[in-house]
Amino acid sequence: MPSSQASQTPFRIALISTGGTIEKTYDELGGFLANKVSVLDMLLASLELRGVTIDRVPLLNKDSLDMSEADHDLIADTAEIMSRNHDGVVIVHGTDRLAKTGDRIHERLLARGGATKAIVLTGAMRPYEMRHTDATQNVTEALLAVQVCTPGVYVAMHNRVLKFPGVVKDLQQGTFVRG
Repeated sequence: MPSSQASQTPFRIALISTGGTIEKTYDELGGFLANKVSVLDMLLASLELRGVTIDRVPLLNKDSLDMSEADHDLIADTAEIMSRNHDGVVIVHGTDRLAKTGDRIHERLLARGGATKAIVLTGAMRPYEMRHTDATQNVTEALLAVQVCTPGVYVAMHNRVLKFPGVVKDLQQGTFVRG
């Protein structure tokens, strides 16, 4: 590696975790999936993350259907604060209310003059613990998107990056689309 590349400052990413399907684990005694512990550290440890530094911000551990307006505000506030001292922000979020949070962040930043960094939301339709999960792909895509997207609010999932506003979850396709 040339010395100029070796001395480059790593891209600093704040990774905010809020729960959702991506972080659900199987409760053997109860026989159900639940948000009890975060699996993101295991997922991140499986990735080759050269040139980035990730600061984990464990904010919530909820199914997004259980999120309140105050939770959406907390996520938006935290994303804005983290964007001040990081190069980009990734938010791991439940897919059922991800679009609501993305819109909330976009509206807040727009009211303050617009985004100064990329903020990328992602999630999964199937938990990380499942054999055929989309979690690893989606987190990887979000970590790449936050490094290359212009300032704004995005969702990165299933080989697509969409900019807010106007992003909706398509229940038939099981992914996000332009509304």
